[in-house]
Amino acid sequence: MHGSEATMYNTILVTLDGTPSDRAIIEHVKQLAKLAHSSVVLLHVADGWAARTYGPDAVSPEIAEDTAYLEKVRAEFQSIDVPAQAELAYGEPANEIIKWVKQKGCDLVAMSTHGHRFLADVFLGATATRVRHSIDVPVLLLKAK
Repeated sequence: MHGSEATMYNTILVTLDGTPSDRAIIEHVKQLAKLAHSSVVLLHVADGWAARTYGPDAVSPEIAEDTAYLEKVRAEFQSIDVPAQAELAYGEPANEIIKWVKQKGCDLVAMSTHGHRFLADVFLGATATRVRHSIDVPVLLLKAK
């Protein structure tokens, strides 16, 4: 079985909200991805006014910051030999998470329960049921310190 054994989590979707509460999930997934030989998709759902209004065509300081932030985190994963992609999404977090999980074939969704109330609601609130019914991958919720 050596060399080609299937890993439990080939691809982990990590939802980030761009606040210090991301740290806990980033550090946790670094270790998990190393252990499981996973690749990582870093997803931030931009929900500022420009992002909601113009979607991918939005240009705003917020979006420039989000992009730079995602790149910085991506570089952290790459530097420990964990393949990582960064995706900036626009719109309703629940829909975006469902879309990216399917599009990237993710096996696990990892997120912090603090900081971003929209994202926490996606799994803990009203939208949670919909997300859970739309995707059949496990969700890792980590409480931010």
